[in-house]
Amino acid sequence: MAELPVELTTNMFIALGIMFAAYVLIFSELLHRTSAAIIGAVVMIGVGTYAGFYSQDLAIQSIDGNTILLLTAMMMVVAMVRPTGGFEYVAIVLAKLSHGDSRLLLIYLSLAVSLISMFLDNVTTVIIFAPITVLIARILEVNPLPFLMAEAMLSNIGGAATLVGDPPNIMIGSAAGIDFTRFIIHMGPPIAAVWACTVVLILFLFRRHLTKVSRHVDLNENKALRDPAALIRALFVLAMIIVLFFLHHHMGLYPAYVAFVGLCVALVLERPEPGALFGQVNWSVLAFFVGLFIIVGGLEKSGLLHWVGLQLVDLARDPERLLLTGLAVMWVSALLSAIVDNIPFTVTIIPIVLGLESMGINITPFWWALAIGVGLGGNGTHIGATANLIAIAESEQCGIKGAAITPLAWMKVGIPTMFSSLIVASLVYALFFPFFM
Repeated sequence: MAELPVELTTNMFIALGIMFAAYVLIFSELLHRTSAAIIGAVVMIGVGTYAGFYSQDLAIQSIDGNTILLLTAMMMVVAMVRPTGGFEYVAIVLAKLSHGDSRLLLIYLSLAVSLISMFLDNVTTVIIFAPITVLIARILEVNPLPFLMAEAMLSNIGGAATLVGDPPNIMIGSAAGIDFTRFIIHMGPPIAAVWACTVVLILFLFRRHLTKVSRHVDLNENKALRDPAALIRALFVLAMIIVLFFLHHHMGLYPAYVAFVGLCVALVLERPEPGALFGQVNWSVLAFFVGLFIIVGGLEKSGLLHWVGLQLVDLARDPERLLLTGLAVMWVSALLSAIVDNIPFTVTIIPIVLGLESMGINITPFWWALAIGVGLGGNGTHIGATANLIAIAESEQCGIKGAAITPLAWMKVGIPTMFSSLIVASLVYALFFPFFM
């Protein structure tokens, strides 16, 4: 493979222009986001091949098969839970606990998804909670939009706190030799502060939607269970998947493989009709991610992400600028993670940070800054994190008037949330900088 350029090149501008054009189509909704992503991917491959920085083989390699297969398997497992009435049961219980107070309900849901996302993949968490949230909204006769958005954003924040909560964290921990305990000790305090401020901000931004609901919930949750035996089998499968998710990095297994192991067990136990099961998979979301991975792969192969990393290297050469460099890593990684997938950026920046160590630079604070940045940046836009797209897809399919989350609706909340989160995290990082060294 050719050495990556250290200066801005024509290929970088070409790749950036193609990505920008595709994003204009995605955010403007002139075309459906999946159509826009597919068109952008085809153009990136064609132009990149002609220009010499991309190819069909590289495009296929850029697709994160682990993410695509994980989503596919979990969508199927969740589809087999739906007919049992288990989601309705949980929805009624949570609706009763909130006593009709939408604000209290949002806090309950946000806390649940955040805590679970610390130990279970945040995408899986949102796949499970999104349909429950829509059912609660139907029971209370409220708009599910603020709850779905809050769940996605706070699952991203919760996942940033632990080594296993987000894929980039696993990469960072592996490269830096950071174990689970050390990771949560350092990431826990800033993420806890960010979580509290984010919940308050979301409650404020959605204050017109979150009011005391007059409807009294007098439903019997036990009557919601349509097939208790099937629910027990489904819960067994989910429990098995969750346990394997905890152990997969020790066993050398991909999360997607773990999910498919659970799916195989569910297929044997439930024996669903294949056509009906595959019909419940959201293929549009999966195709969108394939297109997006190819577009971002072209941007990466053009050398632009590498160039961004080198600018951070130049800043870090001065030992007196460690704090400034750490903050720059945090903000740059967050802003890029809002528009491109955080995995290729993390893959690109890790060897650059490791290279700084050979210059005698203390790189430890950069690992924490990188983890914070890629964890919080995804909240800025609707395509910034996989969990965001799952929440949006659920909002579009639920059939409740005014529930569909548009790109503009997301950014109105996501951008303030992202910037406020970064400000809080930056303050904690700066005030306790010796703790992160």
